[in-house]
Parts: sequence; structure tokens; C-alpha cells
Amino acid sequence: MDFSSTQIIVISAIFVWSGFVRAGLGFGGAALALPLMLLVADKPLFFLPIIATHLLIFSGITTGLRFKHVDHGFLRESLTWMMVPKLIGVIGLLSLPTQWMVAFIYAITGFYAVTWIIKWEIKSQSPWVDRLLYIVGGYFSGASLIGAPLIVAVAVRKMAISAYRDTLFVLWFILVVIKMLAFAIAGVDLQWQWSLALLIPAACGHMLGLKFHKLMLTRDAKVVRQWLGVCLLGVIGLALSKYLLATPL
Repeated sequence: MDFSSTQIIVISAIFVWSGFVRAGLGFGGAALALPLMLLVADKPLFFLPIIATHLLIFSGITTGLRFKHVDHGFLRESLTWMMVPKLIGVIGLLSLPTQWMVAFIYAITGFYAVTWIIKWEIKSQSPWVDRLLYIVGGYFSGASLIGAPLIVAVAVRKMAISAYRDTLFVLWFILVVIKMLAFAIAGVDLQWQWSLALLIPAACGHMLGLKFHKLMLTRDAKVVRQWLGVCLLGVIGLALSKYLLATPL
């Protein structure tokens, strides 16, 4: 990929944002950043390996010293239901036309944005609803790395708050390892050079996110997500105008 200096600056800023969201919320590093990246270039298979590599690094660092806080029962249950749909989603990502996957990513992101704006929480009230959310979340995770909000809907009911973020980070780590292995087997360029080059911006965002996470514990998370939802809809609006006007960023 050949980018101009301006595009490289924009991409670096987006990865600061990605690291910030991932560390601050415990999820959303892809869901809240990938739509922005696709405004720069409609290449999900370029950005996803970079996001995945950073997730492996920072989730490993964050939970490495806190592994005793992980809820292993939740990990076993969720992975049992998510593994097959995860692989199906990865196959779709590798085989479907790029335009389809870009539209899919924007559609799912738009859905999340609307639910956050109206403060509607996706809730799980029964084992069958849990399983459905695992399956759909696993598929979305495989297709685009943005299935976290559906999985979180189950996690918030089943886990103690002290185990919440660390358990999710371990779950994301396992799911991303599966995805990266599938990429490698399929011959997808894992973009190691770009991953290393963008590591510093992502690390800056990660450090800011850790501080934000402490602040979040004392604030109304619904209000924070509401503003994030407004921003996401704005991004989607920019994307739609870009396609309608057929002008590059």
C-alpha cells in the first residue's frame, strides 16, 4: 500500500484512537476505528492484520500480570459456542468481495452506534439468548473483528466486574490468534512492517486508555457510549458521502 504523507498521519492518529478505545473500554478497538480506516482505504484485509497484531500485544501485556482475575468458566463456555461461527466468518472475509465486507462492517457499526445513542443495551436473560449472542458475535468477530458488543452483553451478566476486562482481553487474544492463523494459511499479508511502524501510536493510545479506564469506573458509561455512537454515525455519513460522490479521501 502506498500512502501519502497526509494519509500516514491520519492512519497514525486512528491507531492512537484504536489503542485508546481498546484499553479504555476493554473492547471496541476495531469497531470504533475500522470505519475510520476504511475511509482512508477500502482494504479490510490490509488493516485487520495490523489491528489483530496490536490486540495480541496489548491484551497480552495488560493481562499478563493479572491472569488470576480471569474467569475461566466464561472462557470455556463462550469459546464452545463461538469457535465454528468464528471460522465461518473468517472464510467469508477471505472469499467475499471487498465491497461486500466494507458494507457489512459499516452496517454492523451503524447498528451499534444507534443502540448506544438511544441507550439501548443488548441484554441476555436466558441461556439460549446467551448462545445466540455467542454465535452471532463469533461470526461478526471472524468477519470483521467487531463482534465484541454482542459478546459483552453476555459477559456483563455472567462475570464479576473485577474479572470483566481481563477475561475479555484473554478471549480477544484467543480469537485473534485463530484469525491470524487463518490469515497465514490463506496467504494473507500479515503486514508486520506496518504493525511495527504503527506500534508507537497504538501504544500512546493504550496508555491514555488505561488512565481513561480508571476514570470510566467513576462515570456513567452509557453517556460515554452515547457520544461515541454519535461520532460513529458521523463517520458512516462521511463514508456514504464518499461513495456517493466517488471522490477519494
